[in-house]
Amino acid sequence: MVGTITKYRALLNKAMDDTIVTDGKGSESGGIEKAIELVSREALGCDNRGGEVIFIGNGGSAAICNHCAVDWWKNGEVKTRIFYGDSQLTCLANDYGYEHVFSKPVGDYGKKDDLLIAISSSGKSANILYGVKAARDIGMKVITLSGFSGDNPLRSMGDINIYVPSMEYGFVELVHQIILHAVSDSFEEMRSLNQITLD
Repeated sequence: MVGTITKYRALLNKAMDDTIVTDGKGSESGGIEKAIELVSREALGCDNRGGEVIFIGNGGSAAICNHCAVDWWKNGEVKTRIFYGDSQLTCLANDYGYEHVFSKPVGDYGKKDDLLIAISSSGKSANILYGVKAARDIGMKVITLSGFSGDNPLRSMGDINIYVPSMEYGFVELVHQIILHAVSDSFEEMRSLNQITLD
């Protein structure tokens, strides 16, 4: 059992160390520490503009969205929004198709000053890709978190793209959650240092 835990920790550390951040043009700008800095700045800038941070994701990524939306709002004092009510999801899936369960509310409720955080381990989930497109149509800034294949479509759709080069759901999801938890913990420090990006 000790050997299993040691191997698991090594693989998780590798996934964190290998994480890559790119901009909308595909240019690399750093690793996990840069990811935390950039996402923190964008989230605080969005909040200062009066916008909301909208989270979208499926399955384990949805759990990350729910958890971080609460943490960012309660601990970080950043306005957040999620679209996970049972009635809402089933209504939209029934009426528009599951691929539009996020694009419809993002399109109807989203504003230009908002920030979309789109999470998908595979980077291929149709409803996440459509959700990003809806945000783009409004003019929102977008941050993506993905994994698996390096050429997954989500990885090229954001202003900031965080990619975890692992084919294991568990490691990809853990690194995504670590980054977003670290962002929540960084809000107070960044505010105190007046390091908020307003544009």
